[in-house]
Amino acid sequence: MADLAPDERRRLNDFAEQIAELAERHEGRWKVQTSGSRILITMLSRTTAHGLDVGRLRRRIEAQAPEVVALTDTNTYDPATGLTKIPDLMVVIEEKADETSKAVDSRDVLMTVEVVPPGNSLDDIREKLGDYPKMGIPLYVVVDPRHGKQTVTVHSDPAPGPDGIRYRKTVPYAFGDTVTVGRWSLDTSILKSYPADW
Repeated sequence: MADLAPDERRRLNDFAEQIAELAERHEGRWKVQTSGSRILITMLSRTTAHGLDVGRLRRRIEAQAPEVVALTDTNTYDPATGLTKIPDLMVVIEEKADETSKAVDSRDVLMTVEVVPPGNSLDDIREKLGDYPKMGIPLYVVVDPRHGKQTVTVHSDPAPGPDGIRYRKTVPYAFGDTVTVGRWSLDTSILKSYPADW
């Protein structure tokens, strides 16, 4: 997919912002993000189990680094690429978070965490695997609590290569393992799997 010219990128992001404002007036919760030259709209149907896993991880991350805040469902934007995302968790140094901005600058993000919701086709997770390193996000953690999966995957070391800017290191873990993510150590025994019939 070709890179957009600055004017095209601005128009795409303006349109995505208009769609996000429209979505706020409709029933349900919606996530509006950009990837390449596309606007991605997702209706959120979060479950209690999903929210609890996100909350458990948030508390563990913040407890180990009091200078950071783990924001949930908050916009991040990269001025260099024009990409916008809304991760389940985004870790930033609290002092760097601009309360007057509509989105966190992705170059200030230390880590993102996504918890796969029940029934998710993983499209959103795969898109972010390609986009987060381009946005300058050094660590991307994918938690998959679906029955039969129960994995945590840590993506790190974003760098350019013949295939573009990608995470160059991927380490898989199972639920119950202690996961090393940058300066954080996460005991994944706190995470709960989704029921088998989900």
